[in-house]
Amino acid sequence: MSGGMRQRVSIACALAIRPKVLILDEPFGALDAITKEELQEELLKIWGDNRCTVLMITHDIDEALFLADKLVMMTNGPHAKIGEVMEIPFGRPRDRSRIMEDPQYYQLRNYALDFLFNRFAHDDVG
Repeated sequence: MSGGMRQRVSIACALAIRPKVLILDEPFGALDAITKEELQEELLKIWGDNRCTVLMITHDIDEALFLADKLVMMTNGPHAKIGEVMEIPFGRPRDRSRIMEDPQYYQLRNYALDFLFNRFAHDDVG
């Protein structure tokens, strides 16, 4: 079974019990770009049917902006904490091509990148 199929099965099994909260830790990290996009779309469809709360950890800003309603950015290091919370303004259902054409998408993306790389890229070692 391919990695993409294993991920689909894992998400389907997790949702089969109709949880109120689904926690995903880098669920698409090991997949190729095409499979990753397909599974992101699949996750949105599944979420649309179940409407449970999904907490997803990802290092992929584009993925977060496409899937999330809120982006919680963490500070670095062993004492990491919530650094900032961004509201994602794109309506649902989501269309990847329309979002990527929206100038606000790039403003949010650049803001997140600035937060992660310029303000919290290095541990505070004194």
